[in-house]
Amino acid sequence: MKTIIKGFKMKLYEGMKEEYKKRHDNLWPEMRQMLKDHGAVSYSIFLDEETNTLFAYLEIKDEKLWEKSADTEICRKWWDYMADIMETNPDNSPVSVDLERVFTL
Repeated sequence: MKTIIKGFKMKLYEGMKEEYKKRHDNLWPEMRQMLKDHGAVSYSIFLDEETNTLFAYLEIKDEKLWEKSADTEICRKWWDYMADIMETNPDNSPVSVDLERVFTL
Protein backbone atom coordinates (compact mmCIF):
# COMPACT_ATOMS: atom_id res chain seq x y z
CA MET A 1 0.00 0.00 0.00
CA LYS A 2 1.34 3.40 -0.99
CA THR A 3 1.94 5.93 1.78
CA ILE A 4 -0.17 9.08 1.57
CA ILE A 5 1.62 12.34 2.43
CA LYS A 6 -0.34 15.24 3.89
CA GLY A 7 0.75 18.75 4.81
CA PHE A 8 -1.35 21.25 6.71
CA LYS A 9 -0.99 24.34 8.84
CA MET A 10 -2.46 25.41 12.16
CA LYS A 11 -2.02 28.50 14.31
CA LEU A 12 -0.54 28.72 17.80
CA TYR A 13 -1.44 31.57 20.11
CA GLU A 14 1.32 34.08 20.89
CA GLY A 15 3.68 32.94 23.65
CA MET A 16 2.47 29.32 23.67
CA LYS A 17 5.49 27.66 22.02
CA GLU A 18 6.90 26.13 25.21
CA GLU A 19 3.50 24.91 26.41
CA TYR A 20 2.72 23.39 23.00
CA LYS A 21 6.09 21.63 22.96
CA LYS A 22 5.66 20.42 26.55
CA ARG A 23 2.25 18.93 25.82
CA HIS A 24 3.55 17.10 22.76
CA ASP A 25 6.70 15.93 24.57
CA ASN A 26 4.28 14.34 27.04
CA LEU A 27 1.79 13.05 24.45
CA TRP A 28 -0.63 10.70 26.15
CA PRO A 29 0.16 7.04 25.36
CA GLU A 30 -3.46 6.43 24.35
CA MET A 31 -3.30 9.36 21.90
CA ARG A 32 -0.06 8.04 20.42
CA GLN A 33 -1.66 4.61 20.04
CA MET A 34 -4.81 6.04 18.45
CA LEU A 35 -2.69 7.84 15.82
CA LYS A 36 -0.90 4.59 14.98
CA ASP A 37 -4.15 2.61 14.99
CA HIS A 38 -5.58 5.07 12.47
CA GLY A 39 -2.68 4.67 10.07
CA ALA A 40 -0.17 7.36 11.02
CA VAL A 41 3.27 6.22 9.87
CA SER A 42 5.12 9.48 10.51
CA TYR A 43 3.88 12.75 11.99
CA SER A 44 6.01 15.85 12.51
CA ILE A 45 4.98 19.39 13.44
CA PHE A 46 7.18 22.45 12.89
CA LEU A 47 6.74 26.01 14.17
CA ASP A 48 7.38 29.24 12.27
CA GLU A 49 8.05 31.51 15.25
CA GLU A 50 7.63 34.71 13.22
CA THR A 51 3.98 33.91 12.49
CA ASN A 52 3.14 31.28 15.13
CA THR A 53 2.15 29.02 12.25
CA LEU A 54 2.44 25.30 12.84
CA PHE A 55 3.27 23.18 9.80
CA ALA A 56 2.36 19.51 10.04
CA TYR A 57 3.82 16.76 7.87
CA LEU A 58 1.92 13.50 8.05
CA GLU A 59 2.33 10.13 6.37
CA ILE A 60 -0.67 7.82 6.56
CA LYS A 61 -1.66 4.43 5.17
CA ASP A 62 -5.33 5.06 4.40
CA GLU A 63 -7.27 8.32 4.05
CA LYS A 64 -10.63 6.90 5.16
CA LEU A 65 -9.11 5.24 8.24
CA TRP A 66 -7.32 8.50 9.13
CA GLU A 67 -10.56 10.49 8.84
CA LYS A 68 -12.13 8.24 11.50
CA SER A 69 -9.49 9.34 14.04
CA ALA A 70 -11.40 12.61 14.54
CA ASP A 71 -14.36 10.64 15.87
CA THR A 72 -12.44 8.93 18.67
CA GLU A 73 -12.99 9.88 22.28
CA ILE A 74 -9.26 10.37 22.89
CA CYS A 75 -8.93 12.73 19.92
CA ARG A 76 -11.83 14.85 21.18
CA LYS A 77 -10.25 14.91 24.64
CA TRP A 78 -6.92 16.04 23.11
CA TRP A 79 -8.63 18.81 21.17
CA ASP A 80 -10.26 20.08 24.36
CA TYR A 81 -6.87 19.95 26.11
CA MET A 82 -5.19 21.97 23.34
CA ALA A 83 -7.94 24.57 22.77
CA ASP A 84 -6.48 27.12 25.17
CA ILE A 85 -3.19 27.46 23.27
CA MET A 86 -4.16 27.39 19.59
CA GLU A 87 -6.84 28.52 17.16
CA THR A 88 -9.78 26.10 17.18
CA ASN A 89 -13.18 25.57 15.61
CA PRO A 90 -16.38 25.57 17.72
CA ASP A 91 -15.92 21.82 18.43
CA ASN A 92 -12.34 22.53 19.64
CA SER A 93 -10.76 20.84 16.62
CA PRO A 94 -7.74 22.81 15.44
CA VAL A 95 -8.31 25.30 12.65
CA SER A 96 -6.39 23.42 9.98
CA VAL A 97 -5.65 24.37 6.39
CA ASP A 98 -4.56 21.63 3.99
CA LEU A 99 -1.52 22.54 1.91
CA GLU A 100 -0.97 21.52 -1.67
CA ARG A 101 2.17 19.47 -2.28
CA VAL A 102 4.00 21.09 -5.17
CA PHE A 103 7.33 19.23 -5.09
CA THR A 104 8.73 15.92 -3.94
CA LEU A 105 12.26 14.61 -4.40
